[in-house]
Amino acid sequence: MRMSLSVRLLTFAAILLLVAPAARAAGVTADDTARFLAGMPPSAESPLTPLTRDPAWQRHAKFFDSAFAQLEQRQISRIRAWSDANLAAPKPTMFYMFSGPDFLYANAFYPKATTYVLSALEPPGGVADLATLPRGGVTAALHNVERSLASILSFSFFITKQMKTDLHTSQVSGSLPILYVFLARSGMTIRDVKPVALDDGGALSAGVDAPARSNARGVRIMFAGADGVEKTLYYFSTDLSNSGVKASGFLKFCATLAPGNSLIKSASYLMHAGNFSTVRSFILANSATIIQDDSGIPLAYYGPKRWRFFPFGSYRGPIDKFPGRYQHSYAELFRRAQPVDFGIGYRWRTYETNVLLSVKLPDDGTAAEAAAVPEERAAPPPRPKPHRPRPLLPPPPPGYYWFWR
Repeated sequence: MRMSLSVRLLTFAAILLLVAPAARAAGVTADDTARFLAGMPPSAESPLTPLTRDPAWQRHAKFFDSAFAQLEQRQISRIRAWSDANLAAPKPTMFYMFSGPDFLYANAFYPKATTYVLSALEPPGGVADLATLPRGGVTAALHNVERSLASILSFSFFITKQMKTDLHTSQVSGSLPILYVFLARSGMTIRDVKPVALDDGGALSAGVDAPARSNARGVRIMFAGADGVEKTLYYFSTDLSNSGVKASGFLKFCATLAPGNSLIKSASYLMHAGNFSTVRSFILANSATIIQDDSGIPLAYYGPKRWRFFPFGSYRGPIDKFPGRYQHSYAELFRRAQPVDFGIGYRWRTYETNVLLSVKLPDDGTAAEAAAVPEERAAPPPRPKPHRPRPLLPPPPPGYYWFWR
């Protein structure tokens, strides 16, 4: 029986109602979502663009504009200049163990890398289609992202307990929203995002092929900067203790990308203990250069005939939260340190920070071709006047100096 015109119109309207949400969701790209969360305008045709007229988003954008401008001036631009002066030919891969979702500093120290591998315990999480959330849900999500970033914007490291509290909702959770913000604020364009997982042998599966059970799960983000060079960011949620890496296949996957360069900061002095000796040995064996603060690998584990050390800043020992981690050899090394004009790690103030650049040498002890060796100076120049940046928030109480465990 033929349908009447009115029935056909009603049927067509019902189909439109079902298709419209799917079409709208398809138009919300990962790049648009990243820009929106970062307080930056998404593309003009994005379903998120109307939400930028909301006063809550405009306040969020103004806050992030100010916060990242301050961070760029006092930290990121100075780190890039330091890296440019001291790392002439970095490897394509950079490893950042115990990182959390800290792409911001990974890119600042190693902007020429094309593959970034970040790892921590924090789950990758996810970001819902923000265009489908009620107004209150979007406002809450923006507020939680701001709070979760407060410590790294002020002190250069994450406060894990705070992040777990702020980013635990089903709409915006885990590390992915933070990675989005840092990529967008670093001038990157996100091209593809897929969940990934590793099997015990280190083989990578992506998207729907990722196994349901894995001891190393995460996300792979394909992106590009202003130069158009395609790059890859891997973030894995995995246990880096000896028993954890034995069961995960994570280091086997990393070995396929080695040799690389490594960054270690605010790492809770975990590699000072025997329970993290496997990841410590991997970094030493598979890195052409290592940039770290004193919470990274103890100086005693570096073979002196395989490494050249270039200390920057001032070594004042660990903060009170980590007693017993003072290194006399570190103190002696930093007697000849060159000045530095930025701060990282738990001692985040410029005048008390320490940065150690370690450059691996080939077996014959000559300078490595693949790694730049900064010019030695007969005597370091006068130290700059102490720079005391004012944090966006007051310093956290001592009990909050926990990192990614």
